[in-house]
Amino acid sequence: MSARVSNLLAGLAPSATLAVDAKAKALKAAGEPVIGYGAGEPDFPTPDHIVEAAVQACYQVSNHKYTPTAGLPELRDAIVAKTLRDTGLAVTPGQVLVTNGGKHAVATAFMTLLNPGDEVLIPAPYWTTYPEAVYLTGARAVPVPTSEANGFRVTVDDLEQARTDKTKLLVFVSPSNPTGAVVRPDDVAAIGRWAAEHDIWVLCDEIYEHLVYGDAKNVSMPVVAPELGDRWVVVNGVAKTYAMTGWRIGWMLGAPDVMNAAVNYQSQTTSNISNISQRAAVAALTGDLSAVETMRVAFDRRRQLMTSMLNKIPGVNCVEPEGAFYCYPNVEGLLGRSLGGRTATTSAELAANLLEMIKIAVVPGEAFGTPGFFRLSYALGDNDLVEGLERFAAFVAAG
Repeated sequence: MSARVSNLLAGLAPSATLAVDAKAKALKAAGEPVIGYGAGEPDFPTPDHIVEAAVQACYQVSNHKYTPTAGLPELRDAIVAKTLRDTGLAVTPGQVLVTNGGKHAVATAFMTLLNPGDEVLIPAPYWTTYPEAVYLTGARAVPVPTSEANGFRVTVDDLEQARTDKTKLLVFVSPSNPTGAVVRPDDVAAIGRWAAEHDIWVLCDEIYEHLVYGDAKNVSMPVVAPELGDRWVVVNGVAKTYAMTGWRIGWMLGAPDVMNAAVNYQSQTTSNISNISQRAAVAALTGDLSAVETMRVAFDRRRQLMTSMLNKIPGVNCVEPEGAFYCYPNVEGLLGRSLGGRTATTSAELAANLLEMIKIAVVPGEAFGTPGFFRLSYALGDNDLVEGLERFAAFVAAG
């Protein structure tokens, strides 16, 4: 008897971050005092002017109908203008594909560029979706370890050690999920030159571009490394910057031939993305960045608070993140110790114990290719952030 599920999907791992978030929300709905650090989404509401644009769009009959697969012309124009404003990258509307969130843009880019047998370099720790989306194309994900001592910033030397004659594409994300690492502008340019030298495509995930702190500076690789020519794809979206995770609007930018293939693929899978969400995204991208700055300032404060509190817990060491809204502490010092009457030997076991025993939800490093770490989002209210970490500290102190 044949299997009921395809071999391809039977080999696909579920999203660990979404699984942790779902479990935390289910426990909270059941009355448990769970504090969740798992979700990668701002705790702020979508700004009012964006919501109002969506409300008005609901009454426009044109939005009740099919629209172009690649996206509403007004939104593609807005993405072109926003990209030039924020990064200096000049593209045309014909180089824009609006997708069902940033994750969809990543998967579509891989489907467009990769063939079975190709190798894709993915700096680790990595977002859980990258290797799974590569797997679906028949290509092979190749994790590239980065150094905690170097703040998890990938270097040319790291990449060169992993390169083979099958290397087709590099996934480059800065600021990084899960570490918050921001690669220095000179190093971004050097990585771009290295990729160009070896005819390697680069997928640049710029979803956290506005969430940088302190002296860190974010740059777009195609701008600082023009040697790449057109062998790049940029993916982005409104989710993190404008607190619009549920609206599901992302986009993909690239060379015309690449984008034509991507649009063709989307035409046979999703067709156009929700017109109401697209209208809301137009309002987001054409408005000012004041709401964005308000969120960034709050995240900056929480970033410093979380890092400080984590580093005061014996056995925990946390590199201060420079971007995004995650801390990525090393918890190897807690493994093999009796805590709450249990001894965890892996970060996954320890995370399970924390959820069960003190009701805090974190994502273990196993999900990001680096066991021995936790990812904690600081995109949650200040009171919950502090209370959860106080529970964690007390749990460790009690032994």
